[in-house]
Amino acid sequence: MLRFERDQKVYDIGGVKVGGQPGEYPTVLIGTIFYEGQKIVKDKNKGIFDRDAAEELIKKQEELSDKTGNPHMLDIVVASTDAISKYLSFVTEITDVPLLLDAWPSNVRIQALEYVDEAGLSDRIVNNSIWFASGEDEIEALKRSSVKASIILAYNPNDLWARGPISVLKGTSGEKGLLEKAEESGIEKKIVDTAVLHMPHVGISSKAVYDVKREFGLPAGCSPANATTTWKKLKEFGPEAFKACDASAQTLAIASCSDFLLYGPIESAGWIFPACGAIDAMIATVARELGTKTQTQKHPLYKLFPKFADALDKGEILRSLET
Repeated sequence: MLRFERDQKVYDIGGVKVGGQPGEYPTVLIGTIFYEGQKIVKDKNKGIFDRDAAEELIKKQEELSDKTGNPHMLDIVVASTDAISKYLSFVTEITDVPLLLDAWPSNVRIQALEYVDEAGLSDRIVNNSIWFASGEDEIEALKRSSVKASIILAYNPNDLWARGPISVLKGTSGEKGLLEKAEESGIEKKIVDTAVLHMPHVGISSKAVYDVKREFGLPAGCSPANATTTWKKLKEFGPEAFKACDASAQTLAIASCSDFLLYGPIESAGWIFPACGAIDAMIATVARELGTKTQTQKHPLYKLFPKFADALDKGEILRSLET
């Protein structure tokens, strides 16, 4: 289960590698900032926000990334044209990590792509996203843009089972698939999001991640926080239960070979990074038995369990280990 027969693509986006065989590279964790309802956002239409609080959140994610070895990106939600330059100029001053351009509606996305080109940021930008509702104006804007990486949101409203993302990626005789749309848009680095609707659906989306990697060899992942943050009954169990369920949903997706996770609000980083780093180390260990070698010494296996990783490199497995 943890090694695919098909060759797996690995993309370098702004210095962060995503994709590959399970165990080769750690899961890329993507926190969302400036989202609807976030306390640090004072006016989403004017792009007014608490700069100190935003910087603190970004630096916290960076710190956790350094500790666990999980690379990170930022998903920047932009809801108005006035917010484009304010959000992007601020974030690019604070950090050099890759950024997902999560701009809605389409006119905001088009202007955001133009700003990215003018600012010379295209090498570290991932368009979020191309999906079945992407209009021709967005496709044309991507063609004009120098952005070459995009999330492909494989949401199939007509088939919510794991086969649904596969069919919407391929298309039918009467309708272009999303992969063809991405090609026409000039997108070279296609990263598939299998779409999560609610908590039980995390299992289906995780299975779809595995199927996408097996079928196409493309980097794939999903957004389990779409489920945990909207599960109303979970609030009855309190904040600790939320953290536990959130971490379990994320780690299930990694166990199904996700290359990246849109883990939700950046405020969740404190419990997401340790949980995901731990399971990445587990996967890298069992993958070693299947012949897959970890490709970076910054992997959570080495960051979190250095003595064990050293023994593993020597062909040993320690019976006991202080962790």
